[in-house]
Amino acid sequence: MRIVSGQFKGRRITAPKKLPVRPTTDMAKEALFNILNNQFYFDDISVLDLFAGTGNISYEFASRGTEQILCVDQDYGCIKFINETATSFEMDIQTIKSDVFKFLEKSKQQHTIIFADPPYDFPVEEFAKIPTLIFENNLLETEGLLIVEHSKHTDLSQLQNYTHSKSYGGNVFSFFENKTIDEEE
Repeated sequence: MRIVSGQFKGRRITAPKKLPVRPTTDMAKEALFNILNNQFYFDDISVLDLFAGTGNISYEFASRGTEQILCVDQDYGCIKFINETATSFEMDIQTIKSDVFKFLEKSKQQHTIIFADPPYDFPVEEFAKIPTLIFENNLLETEGLLIVEHSKHTDLSQLQNYTHSKSYGGNVFSFFENKTIDEEE
């Protein structure tokens, strides 16, 4: 995996093989950030990276100037790897070792972008908990964006606050936004 753009463009990151992860492909990550680049100033946002794994997405935000990044993962090895990598690149990335669903139930902090990359084999009901908890607990800023990565075999289009999806090979990004009552009609 490599950092696609920004201050650390081209830097390769090699995660230990023993981590229980499936990093977002460079092609899909580059396409996602091309979309985000047209909507956000990266140095003005707050990012929450759920099921952070290797921290791949967080490094990309940090490389582009984002200073408020929080990674949540329940695997100690993933958190340790993110901390070590962030330190070696001098990136200000905070980490929390926690079950994502428990974290979302307790958190009160809002974020501009929330990125979630849960295991692809999650049943739809588990995927559905992510936007439900985020919107019920008001964790997304008004103009913010929730992005859930999943396989092409999972359909999240019926979930609350869903707006659209983008597919890149076997990767799909589903986008969710805060909607006002007028927008839902």
